[in-house]
This record gives sequence, C-alpha cells and structure tokens, in this order.
Amino acid sequence: MAKVAVFGTGQVGETLANGFIKHGYQVMRASRSPDKLADWQAKVGAKGEVGTLSEAARFGELLVLAVKGSGAEEALEAAGPENLAGKVIVDTTNPIADAPPENGVLRFFTDLDESLMERLQRNVPQARFVKAFSSVGSVLMVDPDFGGTKPTMFICGNDASAKRTVTEVLTQFGWETEDMGGVEAAQAIEPLCILWCIRGFKEQQWLHAFKLLKK
Repeated sequence: MAKVAVFGTGQVGETLANGFIKHGYQVMRASRSPDKLADWQAKVGAKGEVGTLSEAARFGELLVLAVKGSGAEEALEAAGPENLAGKVIVDTTNPIADAPPENGVLRFFTDLDESLMERLQRNVPQARFVKAFSSVGSVLMVDPDFGGTKPTMFICGNDASAKRTVTEVLTQFGWETEDMGGVEAAQAIEPLCILWCIRGFKEQQWLHAFKLLKK
C-alpha cells in the first residue's frame, strides 16, 4: 500500500506521516482545515500533500487515525463512510477524558467493557480497523532505539489481512508485533496508555515502551 492518509494535525500525526515518508510511502495529511498543515507541507515539500478528511480518505490505501480520542467518531463521519469502505485504518486513538489525571492515572470516557475502537468499528463496519501505536509516545513510534532490542507493539482487529498489512509497517518502523486477536482486545490494549503514562508522570521520563517476553 503505497498511499497513506494520516488524519490529525498533532504530534502523533506528524511523527507517523514523517515516518511513512522516510520509509518511501506517498503521504497525505488531513484536517478539517488543511491550512493548519501549511507549515508541515512547506517542510516536506513534494514528499507530502495535505487535504480535507474526505479527500484524504479517498487518497489513502492505508489510513491512520491520529486524532484526539474524543473527536475520532466525528472525524470518521467527516471523512465519509463511503470513502472508508474496505480501507485499512490504523487506529492510534485512546479514549482519554478531559478530566485531569489523578496521581498520574488518566481518566477514560469508556469503561472496561467497551473500547473506543469497538465503537469506531461499529460506526464504520465496512472499514478494517487495526489498533496500533496507542501505547507509546510519538517520539518512539518510528525507529525506536533500545540498544538493539525491539519493543513490542500490541495490535488487534477483526481482519487478518489488515493486521498483516499493519504488521509489515510496524516491522519497517522497527517494532516487534504481537497480535492479540479481535477488536474486543482493544479493551485491554487501550488501557496500556494509562500504564505507559503513569511512569511518565511519575518519573518525568517518557522514553519507554513495552516488551513481551516469551519462552
């Protein structure tokens, strides 16, 4: 999949868009107001494009949802469900509530019996969602350096082919991938964001990732 559309104007979207460009993909970043991405467009030049959410949804063979969790459903609606049909969507979002963390523990607007990804998959059943990049900070998302040890990215989703596609990307980006099953597994993967952030808030150190050890 040579064409990648990245939804979102924040740091996660920029990091992943730059990572895809670095690894040889054609990239379009998307926003409701593409003018917000003018500085990024100037930096990358012909290597990247910008557009609206619907334009990017039509452009991309692979889509990356890198918006604030509370705006994820609205972003997909703006992109147009008809433009998302059959597309692989990398869901990086977490359902982080607006309430401040308590002793470093983030609040979610979902509960343990429902993930945000499950909501998104129900809203756009014809799309092929894969949860990824949701349990690590943006600075480590592309080519993380842990002295030769590859960190583990936990993924899930209902479509096996879509997960193979995302696994190929993760391998290119320097990750080991662990497939945790169907979309319901997002109920466990999304809260890893809470655990990841606790150490960050506690130590004021954000250069860490998870590793699954197996025998």
